[in-house]
Amino acid sequence: MMQTFYNTSVLVTGGASGIGRATALAFAAAGAKVLVADRQAEGSAETVSRIEAAGGQAMSAVVDVTDANAVADLVKTAVHAFGSLDVAVNNAGILGAPAPLHDTDEDRFDQVLNVNLRGVFLCMKYEIRQMLKQGGGRIVNVASLAGLVGFSGFAPYATSKHAVLGLTKTAALEYAKSNIRINAVCPSIIETPMTTGEHIPPELLAKYLRAHPMGRAGKPEEVANAILWLASEGASFINGVGLTVDGGAFVQ
Repeated sequence: MMQTFYNTSVLVTGGASGIGRATALAFAAAGAKVLVADRQAEGSAETVSRIEAAGGQAMSAVVDVTDANAVADLVKTAVHAFGSLDVAVNNAGILGAPAPLHDTDEDRFDQVLNVNLRGVFLCMKYEIRQMLKQGGGRIVNVASLAGLVGFSGFAPYATSKHAVLGLTKTAALEYAKSNIRINAVCPSIIETPMTTGEHIPPELLAKYLRAHPMGRAGKPEEVANAILWLASEGASFINGVGLTVDGGAFVQ
C-alpha cells in the first residue's frame, strides 16, 4: 500500500545525494513538504529542483549537523516554513578512509564520530524538543548494517553506527508515551556516492557485495521506501527497531 504524507512536514539531513536525496524525493512524491538539509548547498538545491519539477513542495538549507546552534536553527526553519516538524530523517554521515584499527588516524576517528554520532544526537535533541511541544512526531535515523555487525577496515564508522542504534533504542523508550516514535534503518552496501570512487576500494567493495545473498548492492530508493514505511501510520506500533535493508546479508 502506498504511504501518503499530505500536510506532513519532513526534515531530511544529508539530502544532497544518495539515500537522503531518494528519501526527500519519495516523501515529496507522497505529498509531504520537505526541508532538504546538507553541508553541500548545490546538491541540496538540486534535490529541491527535482522535487519542484515533479510538482512537490520543498526548500533547502545548509547545515553542519555537528554545530548545536545550527541544528537548533534548522528545526526552527522547518517549523517556520511548514508550521510543524512531523517527521525527521537523520541521514547525514561520512564513511572515512579504510584502515585497520592500529593504523586509523585519531583525528579521522574523531571526525567520523563527530558527524555520525554527535550529529544524530544533536538533531534528535532539537527535533524531540519541537515534537514534545506539538504533541508528537516520528524520527528515523539512518544507521547501517555496520551498526549490527563488524565492518573490517572501518572501525570509526562501525563504532558510530553501533552508537546510533543505542541512541535510537534509548530515545524510543524515553518518548514512547509522548507520541514520538523513533526507529532506524540499517542498510548494507547501497549504490550511493559513499560506495563509489575512492571511498571504498573496488576490491573491497567486491568482497562486501559477494556477501549479499541477492548478489547486488541495494538502491537508495529501496532504503527510502523502508524509511517512509517506518514514518507512516502503517508502522504505528513499531518503535525502537533497527530495520535491516540488506538483501539478507544479516541473516547469514
